[in-house]
Amino acid sequence: MEFQDVVRKRRMVRDFKADQPVPRDVIDRILHNATRGPSAGFSQGQAFLVLEGEDLAKFWALRPHSNGVHKAPLLIVPFAAKHVYLDRYAQPDKGWTDRDEARWPVPFWHIDTGMATLLILQTVVDAGLGALYFGIMPDDVARFRELYGVPDEYEPIGAVAIGYSDEPQQSGSPTRRKRLPTDEVVHYGRW
Repeated sequence: MEFQDVVRKRRMVRDFKADQPVPRDVIDRILHNATRGPSAGFSQGQAFLVLEGEDLAKFWALRPHSNGVHKAPLLIVPFAAKHVYLDRYAQPDKGWTDRDEARWPVPFWHIDTGMATLLILQTVVDAGLGALYFGIMPDDVARFRELYGVPDEYEPIGAVAIGYSDEPQQSGSPTRRKRLPTDEVVHYGRW
């Protein structure tokens, strides 16, 4: 598929076909591509939890959904690891001698993990599948960590449900709101 087609076709899917697993080679490609995202100082401070089968059923018991997203056969939870970035930038080739978080203009560990997540979403489209990115609610994070043994230094930035779409057309907010015109959000030279 051409890249422009991937960008054009990428959307959030909220209903999936039941009992149609994602092939292992596609899962491997999705995860490989996620690791190809940029990271400040090549810190590579992301991790991914892959949930299928019984492990995935436990997740949905933790966070039930009323729509068809729970039928997705695959869930990938991307994690940001701030400590990896702070450690990396305290190394001699980066010029800082401490792990002071105040040096960072924005939390690149979240931004880079978001970019890895977008690569997941784009690879899903390229593979002919659908996906939904959604947040893990703050009240659910402690139970989620305990359920899957996630270390405290890894922060889930959300989850991506993946599978074969069972939606005949677009759903969600784009059905009620139009995309902003490019000339309203892009500014050349000055605002």
